[in-house]
Amino acid sequence: MPGLGPQTPVGSHAVMPSTFLMTILAADDGSSSGSSILSFLFLPLILLGMYFLMIRPQRKRMRDQQALQQSIEVGQDVVTNSGIFGTITGEDGPNRFWLEIDDENDVQIRIARAAIQNVVTPDDDPGADDDVFDDDEDDDDAEAASGDDTDN
Repeated sequence: MPGLGPQTPVGSHAVMPSTFLMTILAADDGSSSGSSILSFLFLPLILLGMYFLMIRPQRKRMRDQQALQQSIEVGQDVVTNSGIFGTITGEDGPNRFWLEIDDENDVQIRIARAAIQNVVTPDDDPGADDDVFDDDEDDDDAEAASGDDTDN
């Protein structure tokens, strides 16, 4: 029967040449000195790129966040890291504030200074945007009900 002799598995080191040996043979050639210098410069270039693309911007964001948290004053509208909107009503030590979250029932919670994510400006008011979207939807519904098609 053919093929009963010793078989070497495909992919073994006996059949395929080792890449390590190929590298040693190529190094003996003497023409790879330029590529070896580039390979030594490759790692520092990657580290430098990571610094400018990842580490430096993250540090800038952290400094900006700390400056914002230090500038918080009583009476400002803020949003916490957990998404709670409220008004700072008082300080309870250097690192804590009283946050009023419900005007009608006088509900206040005590939060850490580090829990404040952002100061809310009048443009960020969540209730103002709801009216704009509701009016647009009402206009679309009115056009659909009247049957006007201005796209003719």
